[in-house]
Amino acid sequence: MKRTILVLAAAVLVSPLAMARDSVLDIPLADVLAMPEAEGKLDGSVKFFLNGQKTPKIQKKMGSDTSNQKTNGVGKSDEFGCKWAALSALIAFQESAKQRGANAVVDIVSYYKKNETKSSSTFQCHAGNFVIGVALKGNYAKIGK
Repeated sequence: MKRTILVLAAAVLVSPLAMARDSVLDIPLADVLAMPEAEGKLDGSVKFFLNGQKTPKIQKKMGSDTSNQKTNGVGKSDEFGCKWAALSALIAFQESAKQRGANAVVDIVSYYKKNETKSSSTFQCHAGNFVIGVALKGNYAKIGK
């Protein structure tokens, strides 16, 4: 009898976790670049362009990369968590671009579970019960002014 009650209690506690949430949000890249938290972290030496977005003349492509960033979603709205994770991805791209001598990351696409989703204005973010994540893929480039 006690064993049955324990099994039922465990099932009740675990069942919400088994139905994990995966909400997909489309967030404008411009909103991330305008975050107060981006000041001082993104120094302007590297520009970011989503796939399909108009770019200055590309002088040289310098390889591609991905950035898969996560944040704890507890106590954050999905939208803020998405922007925070995306800002982390852009910071990682910026540092890698500088090391390569690039001044831009172009053709950025959402890359969740290695599935590309293209937009000229937004990226996709996935928000779960506890974790919020952004996966981006882009090409480093040297662009004209």
